[in-house]
Amino acid sequence: MTSEGGVELGRDSLVMLVARNSVTSFVLALAFIHFAALNMILPPSCPPECICLSQTQVLCNSGGLREIPVKLLPSTVEHLSLTRNHFPVIKSDAFAGLRFLRKLSLDGNNISIIKPFAFRGLPRLRELSIQQTPLATVAQFAFAGLQNITSIYLSHNKIKKVEGYSFAGTSNLKLLVLTNNPIIKIESNAFCGLTNVERLNFPSGVRILEPDAFNGLDTVGFLKLAFMDLPALKEGTFRGLTNVGVLSIQESDLGIIERDAFDGLTFIKNFYILNNKIDGIQELNLTQEQRIGYLKLQGNHILEIPRAETLNIGVDKLTVIANHFPCDCHIHALLEGPLANGRCQEEVTRGNLEASKDSTSMCWKMKPQISILLWWLFAVFGNFS
Repeated sequence: MTSEGGVELGRDSLVMLVARNSVTSFVLALAFIHFAALNMILPPSCPPECICLSQTQVLCNSGGLREIPVKLLPSTVEHLSLTRNHFPVIKSDAFAGLRFLRKLSLDGNNISIIKPFAFRGLPRLRELSIQQTPLATVAQFAFAGLQNITSIYLSHNKIKKVEGYSFAGTSNLKLLVLTNNPIIKIESNAFCGLTNVERLNFPSGVRILEPDAFNGLDTVGFLKLAFMDLPALKEGTFRGLTNVGVLSIQESDLGIIERDAFDGLTFIKNFYILNNKIDGIQELNLTQEQRIGYLKLQGNHILEIPRAETLNIGVDKLTVIANHFPCDCHIHALLEGPLANGRCQEEVTRGNLEASKDSTSMCWKMKPQISILLWWLFAVFGNFS
């Protein structure tokens, strides 16, 4: 009986053990269900000033924010709009942790300072918009390290100056918009690090292009410089600018084109100098080694006729049309350089123009016919290659 009783007792213990485990499992299952239900009912983390349309799209517009609520944002956010808030300063690493962010808008804020590496830690960011702010300076390294960004919109701000290395390491930028800014000065190496830009437009009113202003700007589809007011195109202004589809300098007061202004400019497919006022040309030196495919000089008002020996234009194709020169005793210099056609005007006018060297009075008497000649020369024979 003892053995039988012992056997019976073991069975009871086993039954009790199984019962206890069943209760424990049931309690755990209830707790798990309750926890899951709470997670389904409670909304994900979202700043109270924002609307989280999803875990990837967040709108914080007109929310009165004075700081960027990075810690309250979903770490998975891809599209973030922070327009019309109150961010006077964008600090370094301001968006650290939002590694999935692809599109960021900061339009309409009172941003006056962007600290170096403000957008570091955003490896997937493709589009950044900072427009309609009082931002006055694109500071050194402000947009540095944005390796995969394709578009930066900086129009309608108060930008007066672009400092050197502002975009260092931002190597895949396709579009940079700086229009509608009162930019006065572009410093040396301002765009160094941009290696594959499709289009770069500048606003009107630029007054200072420092030497090496475009150094390091490699592979640009379209670069337009218009409505500038410069005292001079200084030596080395375009040094280091390479692989450009179209470079257009137009509708500007260029002052004096100094010696070696275009030194270091290489591999330009189309180079246009259009409708500018040029006080004088110290030297226009474009060599075969610079690999410039097509140069077009049209509609420029050149106030002082350059000497033939200062002009060295070694391009594959050249068009000179409808440019305006002063009618004085140095007009003969046009026939000795690449700005003249060289087909038949030498046969017609060489004797007359040689005579103009001898006396100012003779030159004065010839002014009307020289003016007619110049008009005919550049209107009829201006295009050549």
